[in-house]
Amino acid sequence: MEIKAAGLGKSYGEKRVFRDIGFGLKDGQSLAIIGPNGSGKTTLIKILCGLIRPSEGILNYYGNGMKIKPDDIFAHIGLVGPYLELYEELTAWENVRFFMRMRNLENISDQVNELFEFFKLSGRETDPVKTYSSGMRQRLKYIAALLHNPAILFLDEPTANLDIQGIERVYQVMEEQKRNKILIIATNDHDDLKFGDEQIAVGT
Repeated sequence: MEIKAAGLGKSYGEKRVFRDIGFGLKDGQSLAIIGPNGSGKTTLIKILCGLIRPSEGILNYYGNGMKIKPDDIFAHIGLVGPYLELYEELTAWENVRFFMRMRNLENISDQVNELFEFFKLSGRETDPVKTYSSGMRQRLKYIAALLHNPAILFLDEPTANLDIQGIERVYQVMEEQKRNKILIIATNDHDDLKFGDEQIAVGT
């Protein structure tokens, strides 16, 4: 996989969030997006994921040297962020099955079980998400994001709400992702920054 961004900017009316963001990433590379609170880190992540459109600039994805259509990007990415919602009245397993249907995933029960075990949620799969702590919900978001082994993993505030054990698990995921895929994180946490081979700053 490969991402190429040039001259990206975002404005809301007269308010400019950021401008002239550019970078290129290939498999085995990672990027950290930094900047003060409210500077546009999350906005940039959402643009890169195709959730919102940039006001200016060019963003292209490539697989096997061929440009990927914008509508097909979803199949290649995983996203974890504080703004992503889980269905609180459903169990963790029911939430995961929903995300599996969204991605047309079948016959991955063993992989799902391994993810529940890895993120220390085994035994709580059939509990309603409304009974989960904030840290458990964050770990469940990781399970949902990793179901399809994404080629590109976007993490917005990757260690938010996690205890030491949860952070260690996430750091293992980040290390594995950046080894031979693409990892993009948005963070102000100094410890997270070691996982970004490059850094770009927004709002500075």
